[in-house]
Amino acid sequence: MNQRTWGHLVPDPSAQILEPAPANSEIGAERALRPARLAEYVGQERMRGIIGIMLEAATTRQAALDHVLLYGPPGLGKTTMANVIAAELGVKIHHASGPSIERAGDLVAILVSLQPRDVFFIDEIHRLRSDLEEILYSALEDYAVDIVSGFGASAKTLRLNLSPFTCVGATTRAGIITGPLRDRFGVSFRLEFYSQAELTAIIERSARLLGTSIEPAAVNLLARRARGTPRIANRLLRRSGDEALVAGSERITEALAARMMERLHIDPAGLDAADRAYLTTLQDTFAGGPAGVTALAASLSEDPVTLEDLVEPYLLRLGLIARTPRGRVITEAGRTYLGLAP
Repeated sequence: MNQRTWGHLVPDPSAQILEPAPANSEIGAERALRPARLAEYVGQERMRGIIGIMLEAATTRQAALDHVLLYGPPGLGKTTMANVIAAELGVKIHHASGPSIERAGDLVAILVSLQPRDVFFIDEIHRLRSDLEEILYSALEDYAVDIVSGFGASAKTLRLNLSPFTCVGATTRAGIITGPLRDRFGVSFRLEFYSQAELTAIIERSARLLGTSIEPAAVNLLARRARGTPRIANRLLRRSGDEALVAGSERITEALAARMMERLHIDPAGLDAADRAYLTTLQDTFAGGPAGVTALAASLSEDPVTLEDLVEPYLLRLGLIARTPRGRVITEAGRTYLGLAP
């Protein structure tokens, strides 16, 4: 496939499909489409099976579920699973993120407020500061936190006992979570990209919830271009619904969905302008690699973390690039995608 037929090589600022910080209206729509119970959760069969057994056992014992660590690319259902766990246990969920917890007192206040069996969800847990992480060690292992008062010889330690709770940690970068923190989670799961059949089921369910009529061919088109990610599938569905509304159509047809994909510069492989810019820069500027992610980010005027978390996972899945000890390299599949002779 020749990428040069798919619009500009620079990302379209109007296309927010992969935006990591969507607008409030987008966040509200995404929440409305999230499954509320385990039976509604599509995909991730291994994780669903094990968590289902854990939930049944915890409910039978009327005990807190063991701590759960979820990792993988954005948009695969980590936050959704945390909410599902709380719903299945019939308890409250408390949301926080690693960067938002700035002081030890903030973390202790959250931990002390937890009721028995509550769920404490920490998004981006890899960004939790080291001193806060140490507080979390005893909280996860012993359901207690130690408070030091005073200084020097007069310092005293006060232990506060906590209600048994479940911590669900989510991260896109499991490799930088420290060993002591990772070991305190009872189970950890890597969330995988979704199959086209799973994305088809998700889009059909979302269309029903939105009251949107959509052709089966349009469902298949969106599923193919959703990058294996439910969040993106739902956003593509809503944008296609916008296209149908403006066109005066009561149904999303394959032609209308394809027209919106053209507007968003998303090609049949699911790659957008940012992906194609990455591949073209790796091939043209760095002669196919190897190239470090920092050098690539500088050439693309992008943040290295954005490339690693949002762009590279899907390119790796398709086999268009490879990571080597010396840096990123374009593969033969990547050269073929760019329309270059093997």
